[in-house]
Amino acid sequence: MMSKELDKQDVLADYKQEFFVAKDTVYMDGNSLGLMSKRSEATLQSLIDSWKTFGIDGWTEGQNPWFTLAETMSARIAPLVGAEAHEVMMTGSITSNIHQMLSTLFQPTAERSVILVDDLNFPSDIYAVESHLRLRGLDPVKTMRKVTSRDGYTLELEDILEQLTDDVAILLLPSVLYRSGQLLQIEEITKAAHKKGVLVGFDLAHSIGAMPHQLHDAGVDFAVWCHYKYMNSGPGGTGGLYVHERHHDLQPGNAGWFGSDKARQFDMDHEFSKAQGAGAYQIGTPHIFSMAPLLGSLELFEEAGIHNIRQKSLQLTALLRQLVENQVPELTDVTPIHDDARGGHIAFAHPEAARICKALKEAKIIPDFRAPNIIRLAPIAFYTSFSDVKKVANELQDIMENETYKNFSNERNVVA
Repeated sequence: MMSKELDKQDVLADYKQEFFVAKDTVYMDGNSLGLMSKRSEATLQSLIDSWKTFGIDGWTEGQNPWFTLAETMSARIAPLVGAEAHEVMMTGSITSNIHQMLSTLFQPTAERSVILVDDLNFPSDIYAVESHLRLRGLDPVKTMRKVTSRDGYTLELEDILEQLTDDVAILLLPSVLYRSGQLLQIEEITKAAHKKGVLVGFDLAHSIGAMPHQLHDAGVDFAVWCHYKYMNSGPGGTGGLYVHERHHDLQPGNAGWFGSDKARQFDMDHEFSKAQGAGAYQIGTPHIFSMAPLLGSLELFEEAGIHNIRQKSLQLTALLRQLVENQVPELTDVTPIHDDARGGHIAFAHPEAARICKALKEAKIIPDFRAPNIIRLAPIAFYTSFSDVKKVANELQDIMENETYKNFSNERNVVA
């Protein structure tokens, strides 16, 4: 089906006007930083106005009182990850939340002291695990083990399961691999790990907002994520965590004032009164202005429906890879083929990837480069049309046929 015909059938087409998309530009980097929506701008301004209007009383007054804002928003985020409202908390960042989850759930013994990760994971997750192990007096060389990729882009399920040995305490994996876009089998991995007595956590950075999840039903022990990619919360926006309710009896490894029972928080008692549910795993005062844009973005997700978003995302990425395969055979598609094995972006490998990305930017198409050789393209359901995808493929074909990428340096920018 042609791109124009697909655009006519697109039930989410009108949402593009909700976002600030630069003129004559195709933004394909929403898996790294989502665009600002008009509603996010409005809710950010609304929270700024509440400070201006109420001062200190903004904690308890106004349309969105700050004191309970994190809990209110968490209940709305929960359906997007398939969790109960009390299992989700909007707080921290991916890295700080990994530290909190490991501090709380990782209880090493002489027999079980290994944290199992993978060699394709985002560096910050690895840094967090290494530093956490050192804080426990453990040697990361001995107690952090990596599942090895066979091709440098994807992970095999059997390789993950094979590493679930008796000395593993926790398995921490990404839901979607950032380099290739591979979606891991969350439920199958979790069940297999639990049979071996291993707790399971997932980093949902590249899946939340792009697809539905069923964390509670799958039995996942914990998860962490950011909101500034597919969720469009803005740069550095407050992240989120999920803790299955069976663990809610645990004291937070890193306790802080906002993890207190809200009814007693202002008693100023030095004895910590733990909040019920995932709220206990907050640490410091919520960053109100960093949370505010997500208020507007959440409205869009609630209206559009995450299943509709996933359906369009799959259509967009399927069209993209089909067009690139036909028009730009020089690029190697490294993303798994099947719908249930891929996230919201397609990754192409090429030795000149950095230069190709710069040529795309020159043509007002915004890609994402990942060293050493990956071009990531993420058509976002809210603000990418099927005609936009066709334009990207055409521009890639022109760049490769005319070798215009050779006009650019192969040196990486700090942010590509």
